[in-house]
Amino acid sequence: MAYIYLIFPMKPQKLTTNELLQRIYNSDLLGLSKGITLIESTLEKDRLQAEELLNNLLPKTGKSIRIGITGVPGVGKSTFIEAFGEYLIKEKQKRVAVLAIDPSSQQTKGSILGDKTRMEKLAANPMAFIRPSPSGKSLGGVANKTRETLLLCEAAGYDVTIIETVGVGQSETAVKGMTDFFLLLMLSGAGDELQGIKRGIMEMADLLAINKADGDNIKKANLAKAAYKNALHLLPPHEFGWTPETTTCSSLTGDGIEAIWKTIESYYDKLEQNDGLIKIREKQQKEWLKETLQSRLLEDFLDHSEVRKRLPVLENQVIAGKIIPSTATRELIKLVLS
Repeated sequence: MAYIYLIFPMKPQKLTTNELLQRIYNSDLLGLSKGITLIESTLEKDRLQAEELLNNLLPKTGKSIRIGITGVPGVGKSTFIEAFGEYLIKEKQKRVAVLAIDPSSQQTKGSILGDKTRMEKLAANPMAFIRPSPSGKSLGGVANKTRETLLLCEAAGYDVTIIETVGVGQSETAVKGMTDFFLLLMLSGAGDELQGIKRGIMEMADLLAINKADGDNIKKANLAKAAYKNALHLLPPHEFGWTPETTTCSSLTGDGIEAIWKTIESYYDKLEQNDGLIKIREKQQKEWLKETLQSRLLEDFLDHSEVRKRLPVLENQVIAGKIIPSTATRELIKLVLS
């Protein structure tokens, strides 16, 4: 008689907070990934454990260099980050974490999450950690739990944490509120380069780099560099006495990569002179509290039983043009506060 054996995979056992802490402190990639998955969960029991995890590892955080990188579509952010990360690992013996944010579809809510395939060499390096995350409904080109993920990477001992944002947009500036150094990548040869970037983002850039400055494009890149340098002089000065700089680089040849790192080091040296880094980190913490409060209040508000019953009615009235959104909002707030 023939027997057929069915083997079902065992459900992975959930790690305790202490187990996660030890794995993260030991730079265990699986433990770090599990920790990030936990803080991204929307289940209430997972949220409580995530809070416990984050509160316990706070003393081990805050020691990395936090860099935000953004740029126009097609500028080569992922290619640049791979070249930059490999330079930091090989030449500076730095451990590098990359939090790569993929845009989520507003229709399907899905995302491509292809950054590991775009950074194959860096992803295979044991000194690097790449975590692609969907931006979801979050504004600013960053994922909902990017701040928390950054802290986990710092607790795991990564010296440099890089946040690659979705791309330049009106709300992209959120990344500035969670990083120390803001790098804006640009292209040359588009004719009117200064039209391709919003003034608000240029005002926040600590360094503006013209990427793809190689081959026949070197001359155009230098011309674009001069144009941006003149434009930056028209903007108000930054805090802590830092003057934004412009440079050129090539992710293919590696030209300009070292100069960018030296600029970042100079920036941090400037901050050390007047407690600038302490002030920046304090501002980051305040912004984190504000964002978390707004997000949770909205979530709890929409989950209120009276709001759930009344909201569809008011939505139809707004759609029909019978009332304006502020009137509907006022009525919903009264339901909660009454």
